[in-house]
Amino acid sequence: MNEIELKFQVPAVRREALRRWVAGGANPPARRQRLQAAYFDTPARDLARAGLALRLRREGPRWVQTLKGAGADGMTRLEHNVALSDRSAALPALEAARHAGHPAGERLLALLAGLPADALVCLFRTDIWRLKRPLRTRRGVVELAFDEGFLIADGAAGGPQRLPVCELEIELLSGAPQAVLEVAQRHALRLGLWLDQRTKAQRGDMLARAEAMAPPVGARPVQLQRGSTPAQGLHAVLLACLQQILPNASQLADGLFAPEHLHQLRVGLRRLRSALALFKGLDAAADDETLAELSAALFRGLGAARDGDVQRDSPWSAELAAALRAHWPEAAPALASSAPAESPALLLRGRSGQMLLLTLMSRIAELAAAPEAEAKLRPALRRRLQSWSEVLRADAKRFAALDESQRHRLRKRIKRLRYALEFSAGLFEPGELKRWSRGLAAAQQALGELNDLALALRQDGGDGGGEARHFFALGWLQALHDQRLRELVPLMRKLAKQG
Repeated sequence: MNEIELKFQVPAVRREALRRWVAGGANPPARRQRLQAAYFDTPARDLARAGLALRLRREGPRWVQTLKGAGADGMTRLEHNVALSDRSAALPALEAARHAGHPAGERLLALLAGLPADALVCLFRTDIWRLKRPLRTRRGVVELAFDEGFLIADGAAGGPQRLPVCELEIELLSGAPQAVLEVAQRHALRLGLWLDQRTKAQRGDMLARAEAMAPPVGARPVQLQRGSTPAQGLHAVLLACLQQILPNASQLADGLFAPEHLHQLRVGLRRLRSALALFKGLDAAADDETLAELSAALFRGLGAARDGDVQRDSPWSAELAAALRAHWPEAAPALASSAPAESPALLLRGRSGQMLLLTLMSRIAELAAAPEAEAKLRPALRRRLQSWSEVLRADAKRFAALDESQRHRLRKRIKRLRYALEFSAGLFEPGELKRWSRGLAAAQQALGELNDLALALRQDGGDGGGEARHFFALGWLQALHDQRLRELVPLMRKLAKQG
């Protein structure tokens, strides 16, 4: 019923090394097989929006109809296969009823019930050569599958559009899900591969729609129950973080992404770090420093690239440009970073970025299998939230005396508390949450703008337009920074009293 696998993209320089590893020795021998598939959906993409993928695939001489449903943890999906008796080369008829009785099949049939009988059409195809063999590990048996070929869709200009496929799938055949993760950590990272959550169905659908990238994914709410244990609570929170981090990380690693992908990935990493701090001392999985260190390192690494986006999009950026043009009509943006940011794609493809994703997935798998405990989460989180609230409101009370680093720390504490309150929403009464959260949103926004201005002032380098323009921009920014700082004092005084 469930398919448990990880999918990795293979850089061209690693193909031969990967092919040799998958081929392995003579026992057991690797098998090579051609897989030709047709994927079906409605023209409006009703199945894709519901997280379903439906295909007919020719596997050697036989046809198999497969339905897959999206899972929550990045490696588990519902799967139902129906082998057909047809052995001809022609594409057989598609019948959704073949999946009746399966959970994903019932979702499919309910979705199709309100649509015309001919609503499903072939939107794209795949033509893949697969090299595969089983691999036995101490945690179970996995299958290695090296896929090379193409996704093919009819183009708007009349000719077919082809997208190359070169990826490794590591699928669990028997045993624990950790077997897949351990093989990935030991071998996929050694070979320089990078994790990609996007399935062939998702990538093929984008090709058919002539879209270059998947949309950014924002944070999803966490539903904690009053009787949750620390392990259950941490599992739910880490899973929600993964559901934001992994799809955005996959798109960034691809090298083609929008600023919002980068922003949402950093938000996901910040939420992850807040979750680990919130549960620290409550469950052993949150006490492991590896995950905290990896997430902090990636967050910092992506910061330089994100800072450039923030500088361009800040409300005052256009005002500064207008002020410069009033004196120098040819003026460009005044300040630029003296050190270009490292490519986000390289950071995500690198060993530490990949290890972060695999470690997070491993912690989630461990928590899902953790034995039940008697300890309850709610009292412990109440004490922690109250303590965090008191600390940041004490900082707000003495805000006028804080230096820049202390103001930045206060902003991080406000973010941490806001995320923790979101995670804990199901455990407490609305009035209690309101008491802790009162005034935080306005303070975070104001401190964020102040931080952006401070960052701009630290940039050393201009637009090449001369010293006068550079110092004009610095003076303009300093004046605005000081004004915003003065405006923050009464806001922080109010925040301190609202606790």
